[in-house]
Amino acid sequence: MFRVLRLGLIAGILGLGSLQRTRAADVRFSRDVLPILSDHCFACHGPDAAGRKGGLRLDTEEGARRGGKDEGPAILPGNPDASPLLRRIRHSDPDEVMPPPSAHKPLTPVQIETLETWIRDGAAWGRHWAYEPIQRPAPPRSRNPGWSRNPIDTFVHARLDAAQRTPSPEASPRTLLRRVTLDLTGLPPTPAELAAFESDTKPNAYERAVDRLLASPRHGERMAWEWLEAARYADSNGYQGDGERTMWPWRDWVVGALNRNLPFDTFSTWQLAGDLLPSPSLEQRLATGFARNHMINGEGGRIPEENRIDYLFDQTETVATVWLGATFNCARCHDHKFDPVSQSDYFRLLALFNRTSVDGSGGDPQSRPNLEVPTVEQSATLDALASTIRTAADALATVQTQQFVRARGEPIEKSAGFADLPEDVRKALQTVPSARNAAQLGRLAAHAKTNAPAILPPIEELRTHVERREAIRRALPRVMVMEDTVLNRETFQLVRGQYNKTSGRVEPGVPAGLFPDRTPVPQATNRLDLARWLLDSRHPVTARVIVNRQWQLFFGTGLVRTTEDFGLQAERPSHPDLLDWLAAEFIESGWDVKHLQRCIVTSATYRQTSKARPEEIAQDPENRLLSRGPRHRLPSWMIRDAALSAAGLLVEHLGGPPVRTYQPDGVWEEATFGAKRYQRDTGASLYRRSLYVFWRRIVGPTLFFDVANRQTCAVRTPRTNTPLQALLLLNDTTYLEAARVLAARLLSTPPEARGRNLFLTVLGRVPTDAESAILLSGVQRHLARFTANPEAARKLVATGESPNPAGLDPIEQAAWTLACSTVLNLDEALSKE
Repeated sequence: MFRVLRLGLIAGILGLGSLQRTRAADVRFSRDVLPILSDHCFACHGPDAAGRKGGLRLDTEEGARRGGKDEGPAILPGNPDASPLLRRIRHSDPDEVMPPPSAHKPLTPVQIETLETWIRDGAAWGRHWAYEPIQRPAPPRSRNPGWSRNPIDTFVHARLDAAQRTPSPEASPRTLLRRVTLDLTGLPPTPAELAAFESDTKPNAYERAVDRLLASPRHGERMAWEWLEAARYADSNGYQGDGERTMWPWRDWVVGALNRNLPFDTFSTWQLAGDLLPSPSLEQRLATGFARNHMINGEGGRIPEENRIDYLFDQTETVATVWLGATFNCARCHDHKFDPVSQSDYFRLLALFNRTSVDGSGGDPQSRPNLEVPTVEQSATLDALASTIRTAADALATVQTQQFVRARGEPIEKSAGFADLPEDVRKALQTVPSARNAAQLGRLAAHAKTNAPAILPPIEELRTHVERREAIRRALPRVMVMEDTVLNRETFQLVRGQYNKTSGRVEPGVPAGLFPDRTPVPQATNRLDLARWLLDSRHPVTARVIVNRQWQLFFGTGLVRTTEDFGLQAERPSHPDLLDWLAAEFIESGWDVKHLQRCIVTSATYRQTSKARPEEIAQDPENRLLSRGPRHRLPSWMIRDAALSAAGLLVEHLGGPPVRTYQPDGVWEEATFGAKRYQRDTGASLYRRSLYVFWRRIVGPTLFFDVANRQTCAVRTPRTNTPLQALLLLNDTTYLEAARVLAARLLSTPPEARGRNLFLTVLGRVPTDAESAILLSGVQRHLARFTANPEAARKLVATGESPNPAGLDPIEQAAWTLACSTVLNLDEALSKE
């Protein structure tokens, strides 16, 4: 009941179902009529042909005007009373009324009145808003033009005007810098950065701060997190075996691409089809690891072909979610119940991924196709070795033939004595010297030692360099990527998604049923065609989906709340014109992500204070009207990084293999029946950013909550509040150690400055007199407690691996450790304000 009342309140706030709508001019098909038909009719009279009842189809104009088997046209434009659609909806007989009582979806009087008004006015048809072409709307005029800083604000202010609301004042400089620094880098500003910003009186100080943050290498690390969740990135396969895999070079590529602001159309194309570009670079091929981030099933008894089909399902549905905001999952088994996606559309898209050499057998996490990805240092070493090997091979080539077979310029196979050599020596000699492996050179060396000792030194020299190269290559990360090598494989539509029951062959293609008349549909024959279709500037969905996720990143909720679903069951945009303006701006900027982000965070909308009066919260609890700044709890990974940063423990180093930080004993062992044993790292690895923490799919890192499980694609994660979260933040080794190290830093400062420095470091502000008094009172209580129990103090200050400075009083440090833990756990510390 509460949920119904709350949804009704929100709908009223957003103008999604006004009780005052009576005039025909107020009713629009896309906004008002289509949601009613979708919610109440499409399950039985929608796109799914197999589930359609009575032959009546209401998701198309043609179907509604044609009618079903038993009655004529369902809608008679201009005559609502004679229209069977309304007659059945209004019927009092439970055997005749639609929807039937068993569906538990009766229409409200307002919804019935809406349909009546629409039919009376001519029943003009239309399209779902997300499938309409993107047209750049003109920013509306505002009654308060002085408030707006860019076009975003004009759309927001117009919406506030319509609701008779006003925007909030700008947040304080310190609050604003903390907000934008967390949003753009994932870390809080330092006290020095806050002081410098607050004292900068030059024009555009905030804009310069934003540009500095966008240029920081921390930016790519922060922005990568949501992309990794969407890409279902992890460091293991999943399922019971959950073998380790090496996909971290792809993760590092994502960070680098975001840092250098690779245009989003390029960023997407490389991940979808970088291997199909002309003469693809290693980087472009590496990017295709996106599609191979799926789980791999290595359990005994599994049928390889069933595994392979499961992987294709995952790739198909991930692409649909990430770029189309479409729920393709149900179309795996049948035509979509609500959206214009047929089962054949699903398998046409799947066919584009059905050409690799992946066979579904075993659980090898580095299964082919894969790619060697050397680090910068390894690349430099290999390049230098290649030059050395060429020189040594040339030196060997000039003397080897004379020594072995006394050739006279003819091919070595025809040289005198060649046939008398051992077979493995003959094979080695037939291989170009620079291409010989260490084993071949070892066999030549053994033969030369007895038969041609004069040639042994150049063989051994070359062998030394080749062995070194082979050792380096054995250690190279191998990343699973895409490569179309099985071009003649046929794709079949599967009966209810069962891998071994087919119902007909399908050709590769894009899901054109979504908007057949709105964007050119190419004859998509491969993944590169798919990428070009998705990133075509005329595509109505992709840009809307991406800018909505960017908005969600900064405001906590997208302009379309259902970030993962832009179909007919999606929530309508709270600000539809703003969504379209952002999408158009994004495309026209050249898919420039940092430009889009800069537009959002420099807007007056973003810069508002998040403080709100009780009546404002009552009227708009979720801030969908955007009358105040964003405020919500930080993601758990950001809370961890902020704590490490405050303590001075954070080790900032871009990229590299995953690290294993603190975790309770036995977690892996219990989840894997003892098959996996957790061995935590030591030293600097314990304090890397959360982005680099090892992610086991079967049981994720225990220090994170409200995160995607990395088993399937996720573009919207929940935000919950449970006692377990508070217990973790108060007791986990990571947070206690951060508090302990921060306390040690404070004890090196004058006693009267410690409380002030603590607040500045964690919260970015100085404490009030009342807060200072409460804090110091708490320290005194802790001192008394630990004086009475010094062993408890010594145990507390021994938490974590990092050493304590010499000479610290453990009792005083323990008291301040609890004070630091208290401040680190304040709502203000855990939230973006």
